[in-house]
Amino acid sequence: MSDFQKYIQRYLDQIPSEDWIGELKRSGEKTVEIYSAISEQQSIFAYAEGKWTLKELLLHLSDTERIFQYRILAFARGEKAELPGFDEENYAATSFANNRSLESLLDEYKLIRRSSQILLETLEPSVLKNIGRANGNQLTVETIGKLIVGHNYHHLSIIEERYLPGLK
Repeated sequence: MSDFQKYIQRYLDQIPSEDWIGELKRSGEKTVEIYSAISEQQSIFAYAEGKWTLKELLLHLSDTERIFQYRILAFARGEKAELPGFDEENYAATSFANNRSLESLLDEYKLIRRSSQILLETLEPSVLKNIGRANGNQLTVETIGKLIVGHNYHHLSIIEERYLPGLK
């Protein structure tokens, strides 16, 4: 197993069932539930120096999902050009998430998640096996869809383990 395969496997292992499309919906609902229960003041909490605030983390989820959506669309449509990677730390640092309202960030997340659901639910099953290159690595459309889910669950675990205890 390559380093890249090990890297993505840690996200795929986060998906609690084989029904990854169903888990897409469930992970989104859980994210909305958690963020709907925190205050504006709590949303700027970071559990340690140099770590993202809850707002920054939420926008990171949205940014990453948007990038994955584009990759899904491109590879499903047969794109042959390699797509670039992205630096999540730079994206977060230049996101200005903490200047936005929690409501705005949550509305954005919900719209992006709904868009992902529609995209993935309406793809022909045959294109899920399409392969493309992004950031120097080959991925199938299905793997990218699963990465959206696993990445979301990965961050939900971090929120539950490191952020929520600090809010009490």
